[in-house]
Amino acid sequence: MPNDNGLVESKNCSVIRKNLGYTHIPQSCASLLNVYHTENLNPYINYHRPCFFPIAVVDHKGKVKKTYPYEKIKTPYEKLKSLPGAQSYLRPGITLEKLDAIASQMSDNKFAERMVKARSNLLKQTDRFCIYEINRLPPGSSFD
Repeated sequence: MPNDNGLVESKNCSVIRKNLGYTHIPQSCASLLNVYHTENLNPYINYHRPCFFPIAVVDHKGKVKKTYPYEKIKTPYEKLKSLPGAQSYLRPGITLEKLDAIASQMSDNKFAERMVKARSNLLKQTDRFCIYEINRLPPGSSFD
């Protein structure tokens, strides 16, 4: 089994941190974060955010070089649909038609606007919670 820690950490930086920043979010706000990810961030990334997909090109020396042509920019969902036998990669009960319906509910720009508003609301809620928690600290603590 390969060690995926590097992949997980790179996704943490390129997806989560770029979206939420590096501010500490209290553990007690985890449920708010889960709702935000499930309803906003994950659908945006899977259905609306374009990604580069590489093409392997072998040069005259036999060295494989990956290129990222603009023609291959797709969302992860579009890439999934382009694979042969894409339906076989889906869980039972999930169809490409159901996923198409989710993907076409909103335009890419509308969904991005919705996500920005949801992120703003999430950060306001977590900021309020942090201020509440700091005010509950006993005098003489490190935040005083």
